[in-house]
Amino acid sequence: MTTYTALTTLPGKTAAEALGDAMERLDPAPTGIGVFEMEDGSGLWEIGGYFVDPPDEIALSLLAAACGAKPFTVSEVPETDWVAHVRRELAPVEAGRFFVYGSHDADKVPDGCEPLLIEASMAFGTGHHGTTLGCLRALDRLAQDGNARTAVADIGCGTAVLAMAAARIWPGTVLASDIDPVAVDVARTNVTANDLTGRVDCVEAAGFDHPALSARAPFDLVFANILKGPLVALAPDLVGALSAGGHAILSGILNEQAENVAEVYSGLGTNILQMDVIGDWTTITLENTA
Repeated sequence: MTTYTALTTLPGKTAAEALGDAMERLDPAPTGIGVFEMEDGSGLWEIGGYFVDPPDEIALSLLAAACGAKPFTVSEVPETDWVAHVRRELAPVEAGRFFVYGSHDADKVPDGCEPLLIEASMAFGTGHHGTTLGCLRALDRLAQDGNARTAVADIGCGTAVLAMAAARIWPGTVLASDIDPVAVDVARTNVTANDLTGRVDCVEAAGFDHPALSARAPFDLVFANILKGPLVALAPDLVGALSAGGHAILSGILNEQAENVAEVYSGLGTNILQMDVIGDWTTITLENTA
């Protein structure tokens, strides 16, 4: 069964939502509409409609013109071609020294980078989301001081892209954990695909409540790219698992939540070094001053 997509972009949330609302009145009507802010700092919003029947391209053109949007790109998407479609949309991501790519872009890996092969999958963390991108940039910045972090943990690892990035640049074995068994399986597959077997250990664990984590603490660096609620709940355990002078990179934090998360961690004896904003998301880098 063939389905259809119609995609466009325009600046501004209000205008984007108005265009999304107007698309609901099309005939044939879309089966679903998405309105998302692009996380590249451009200020553009993407509006997409999904159709079972071919959309009315004249009506779409009139809507785009009326709302000041770019012309819609209408594509046929065969049911059996979703994976290929996603791969086409996931262009390589550069974050400092790191280059995150899918196997379909293996010929685009530049010289002198730290390559990370991540296929589109069920697990979170391809590098395209503002949270993962922010963490990679923060890691690259920490690495510039020349000090190796030899005890590293990635809590809520998803695809293990952050754990693998650390393993690319520093010695030692990185511990990657996730509460989702599917994510852990995906992480292990990615570790193998990146020739990092024995350098990244993947375990199923909730927070720091796992023997593998307690056995390797304290950590020089902890990644926690999760959400505000778990970050706040984990704060005492996370700070307690850091070595003196150790660092943490926290993300999954909406911009309006960032100050609250920073206050919680500051109150536990950490120094907030930097807060990076990408789109709707903030990444916090902190140091344990205890």
